[in-house]
Amino acid sequence: MVDDVSKTSEFADQLRGADLRVTRPRVAVLEAVDANPHADTETILGAVRSALPEVSRQAVYDVLNALTTANLVRKIQPSGSLARYESRVGDNHHHVICRSCGVIADVDCAVGEAPCLTPSDYNGFVLDEAEVIYWGLCANCAATPSPQPTT
Repeated sequence: MVDDVSKTSEFADQLRGADLRVTRPRVAVLEAVDANPHADTETILGAVRSALPEVSRQAVYDVLNALTTANLVRKIQPSGSLARYESRVGDNHHHVICRSCGVIADVDCAVGEAPCLTPSDYNGFVLDEAEVIYWGLCANCAATPSPQPTT
């Protein structure tokens, strides 16, 4: 129980540090994102509603938008996938995604400082982030034999 109280206090401090009011929905969304890394909006909504049954879908969407704008959560949207949210922000990490089951895992920057990839041409931009998504099969899916086509 003490851990829950200290986490809630930590989330409240994060909100205050971002000049956001501390509200029950905002704390509940931060808790849900922290407890469910790479979760989609429906998963976050379900987790928030377990703590605050009266919260609306729109309120959760609005909170996710505010938290993303304040850089308290990170939104990722891999090609062909729903938007996902995570609480790991500010470290320019990347992701690996299973093509079969869709599981997502974090991958630290391979080499160097953020943005850890050097483009061939900056085109006048001042870079602060690079986003890389690795695709493949997770260990479980790779170990499962592929079904053979029937003839």
